[in-house]
Amino acid sequence: MRDRKWSRRELLTASTTLAAGALFAEPLRAAPPPPSAVTPSLIEAARKEGKVSFYSALELNVGERLAKTFEAKYPGISVRVERSGAERIFQRIAQEQASNINAVDVANSTDPAHYLDWKKKDWLAPYLPDDVVKHFPADQVDPDGMYATSCAWLEAIGYNTNLVKREDAPKSYADLLDPKWVGKIVKGHPGYSGAILTATFVLTRDLGWPYLEKLAQQKVLQVQSAADPPKKILLGERAVMADGNDYNLVLLKDDGKPVQAVYATEGSPLIIVPSGIFRNAPNPNAARLFQTSFSAPRRSNCWSTRLPIAPSMRRSRRRPATCRWRKSNC
Repeated sequence: MRDRKWSRRELLTASTTLAAGALFAEPLRAAPPPPSAVTPSLIEAARKEGKVSFYSALELNVGERLAKTFEAKYPGISVRVERSGAERIFQRIAQEQASNINAVDVANSTDPAHYLDWKKKDWLAPYLPDDVVKHFPADQVDPDGMYATSCAWLEAIGYNTNLVKREDAPKSYADLLDPKWVGKIVKGHPGYSGAILTATFVLTRDLGWPYLEKLAQQKVLQVQSAADPPKKILLGERAVMADGNDYNLVLLKDDGKPVQAVYATEGSPLIIVPSGIFRNAPNPNAARLFQTSFSAPRRSNCWSTRLPIAPSMRRSRRRPATCRWRKSNC
């Protein structure tokens, strides 16, 4: 076993299967921490720290918007957004922890399996904001209070409406294998993006690894982030995207850009995005305040009105997505 060489397929399956049924599993363990409210003493302590470090796999403009909203509400506390792909964030945190560098306060990731690893290594701190306890579905909160789902969206197919007619556009993942799309498809990279890793696992599980081998014969343009394919089809560098964040396409279309999201007939992979505080956070009070703000109803409604990211809050105006392989009419 020590000398065994793992295939890409085996590594993909092993790294993502953990998240499928274990992320919010509930074995016997101690009671979770009591819910925490925002108090004047917490705000004062956070202001003394003066800053919070937020490692995020959300697109940079989304992370910065969250930061500015927080900074406006709590003057004197600055937010440093460290944005990268989820798998790069995972590597960076592992390297920092191994070197005893305590730089991250709060992290969110589009790869839920990361939280299983961080929790197992005792890197996360238990913290449950009041709103999480009151409004989040129980299956979206770690039973020990180490993390909770902050938002979710779907990975979708998409196309440039100036290059592809609606009647000719792919309606399913199977349609992407049509020879007419050779050299016209763009796809995110599962080694960089947690969202793409999750979507690739779901496709492998439900359509089989041979599907991806056939897709590879289409001379697909490989990019990094799940936010990159929408940009490539917008620029006309490719006509169709095989995967990518649906919310990027929705926002672009709302701004009058020639793009269209397609929710495949086979279903669309759901991306859940947990968030948690690190045990050795250099700014623990600011981290708690930021985590609370991140999951507050006002933040949730703010996202719902402009950013089509389904929050986990029951209080939200938009329906939270709850299934991992969501049919388009679900």
